[in-house]
Amino acid sequence: MRETRRWLAGAVLLAAAATVQAEVNQVRVWAAACANCHGTNGHAQTGNESLAGKDKDELLQKLLDFKTGRKPATLMHQLSKGYTDEQLAQIAAYFAAQKK
Repeated sequence: MRETRRWLAGAVLLAAAATVQAEVNQVRVWAAACANCHGTNGHAQTGNESLAGKDKDELLQKLLDFKTGRKPATLMHQLSKGYTDEQLAQIAAYFAAQKK
């Protein structure tokens, strides 16, 4: 009985770890869409805004402002509408966690 419990506990932990990894990978895929303008992992070339290491809350507010049309843009208002607010929060957190 103890072995069964250990096996089940291990299986649950493994499944949880796989879910977390899948979520991290999904956020990386979303963030990769930003690379054309904002560079790999948010390290932009001269002339574009770098996102790496910026404040998460400020990044999220900008994204939400683009999404609602409060902040004018050429492309960002269209791109941001393709994500839920939760997805935008995850993207902002991803870039905030990158080293400057």
